Amino acid sequence: MKQNITLLGAGLVGSLLAILLQKRGYQVSVIERRGDMRKTTVSAGRSINLAMSVRGWAGLELADLRKEIEEIAIPMFGREIHPVEGNTIFQYYGKNKEAIYSVSRGELNKKLIELAEQNGVQFIFNKRILDVDIDTNTLTIEDTLTKEVSIDKNHELIIASDGAFSALRNAYTKKDRYNYNQFYIEHGYKELHIPAGPNSSFLMEKNALHIWPRKNYMLIALPNIDGSFTCTLFFPFEGNPSFTSLKTKEEITDFFTTQFPDAIALMPTFIEDYLQNPTSSLVTVKCEPWTHKDKSMLIGDAAHAIVPFYGQGMNAGFEDCCQFIEILDASEDKNWKTIFEAYQKARKQNGDAVADLALNNFIEMRDKIASPAFLERKKIEKELGILFPNVFNSVYEMVSFSHTPYSIAINSQKAQDKLLENIMQEGDFDSNISDPIFKTKLNQWMQEYTVEINQITASLI
Repeated sequence: MKQNITLLGAGLVGSLLAILLQKRGYQVSVIERRGDMRKTTVSAGRSINLAMSVRGWAGLELADLRKEIEEIAIPMFGREIHPVEGNTIFQYYGKNKEAIYSVSRGELNKKLIELAEQNGVQFIFNKRILDVDIDTNTLTIEDTLTKEVSIDKNHELIIASDGAFSALRNAYTKKDRYNYNQFYIEHGYKELHIPAGPNSSFLMEKNALHIWPRKNYMLIALPNIDGSFTCTLFFPFEGNPSFTSLKTKEEITDFFTTQFPDAIALMPTFIEDYLQNPTSSLVTVKCEPWTHKDKSMLIGDAAHAIVPFYGQGMNAGFEDCCQFIEILDASEDKNWKTIFEAYQKARKQNGDAVADLALNNFIEMRDKIASPAFLERKKIEKELGILFPNVFNSVYEMVSFSHTPYSIAINSQKAQDKLLENIMQEGDFDSNISDPIFKTKLNQWMQEYTVEINQITASLI
């Protein structure tokens, strides 16, 4: 039985999985390209704050970290929408004022690494994986400090949690009949900053995810525990306007003054941040298989890299860990090939689904979120959830506030679109809901919707 496990990547998913495996008696080593983030300064300008939801919390609960992370998490009960004209609009996420939580990626990662070490996990930093022989689990490793290259054959079992550009997945792509798709959207992102006010006060609503939707691009801001906000501009690489078209201080100032007037009033360094912080790309990766024999496996972004617009990257990765551990714990003979295949079967369709959900949500956030029809639809969704609590849960609530498989959530979208279209064609929902004729129609539509959802669920589980 293989007892020594090598993880590639000490990010959020790798560090959590290391803890969970070590606690189950395996000896875990983690090889990480970067230096120890507890001792070095994290590169500025590349952070998209985490939005922790129930799937992520479940992973932290498995590691006994929930209480500690709650102390550095800020609940966001809804979106605060900032139209160009002013007059912000607050939109609750859930029907019962559920929240997603803003968490510092760096602080969470440091705590996971610290807990992993306390449990006996060995971390090997500053080592870049150049190549993997997937049949022998031989690693070609470069020391990022000395540039010395070495060959390491001492790996019984490898699990890659090394992100969207995984070294192990790159080795998999050289296999015969390996399916791999990498897709970049035309937008990139740049980090900006809103500092705290006097005495670490928040200069905007603390318990909200702030969005400035502008059709083809948007600005978002998430709160930090020090009173500041981490802002992210999602913007086309090319065109007008775009990262390519905005180069000079004058161009940047004119654009931000026109499009985000209330934001730049709070951003004294927006020009410097824009010019100095890197512009990063956004990639979606789908691939198959995620495993090789009884030798190795992909998890998290290494298996299914997604864009950040549903806030589900970390949450999906932590759910990967939970389901993998559930499968491992249930295995009596600990046959790794069987375990790996069961994990892929459980997660592959959900990895693809969350990738598509994230891409779809980008369009919703930048294009639709401030429109009267969209706002009315969201209001009706919440009312339906209250009137039919055992039947209706919006797709957003399925994704963020439940453990409903992502594949079921995305396949429920058409049924919900049909239901909401029928309701909205009848006119004002608040007036109609007291009309017996409308209520009869509504009950019939809900029965039809229930049948569709049950069929979808049965076909995917």
